[in-house]
Amino acid sequence: MELKTARLTLLIDPNKKAAFERLCAQQDRTASQVVRQLIREYLAQHGVEYTAAGDEADAPAVVSTPGHAPGKATAAAARPRRRPPARRP
Repeated sequence: MELKTARLTLLIDPNKKAAFERLCAQQDRTASQVVRQLIREYLAQHGVEYTAAGDEADAPAVVSTPGHAPGKATAAAARPRRRPPARRP
C-alpha cells in the first residue's frame, strides 16, 4: 500500500476545479484518487520507474528515467523542512 506522505499544491482555474470535483463525485472517487491515478499513468507513459513509499518497508523510493542514473529519495527527504516559530522574550 502506498504511503501518502507528500503534498502537491497547484493552482487551477476555479471553474475547472469545480467541474473536476463534480465529475469525480459522479464517479464516486475523490479528486486525490484521480490525481494519483493520473500521475501513475503519466509516469508509466514516460517510462519512469519508481518504488512507492511503503511498498517495501526498508527500501527508499527509487526513481529512474531513461538515460539517467536512478536517484534515491525518501519521504522524509521530500518533505520541506520547517523552522520553529521564533520565541519572543
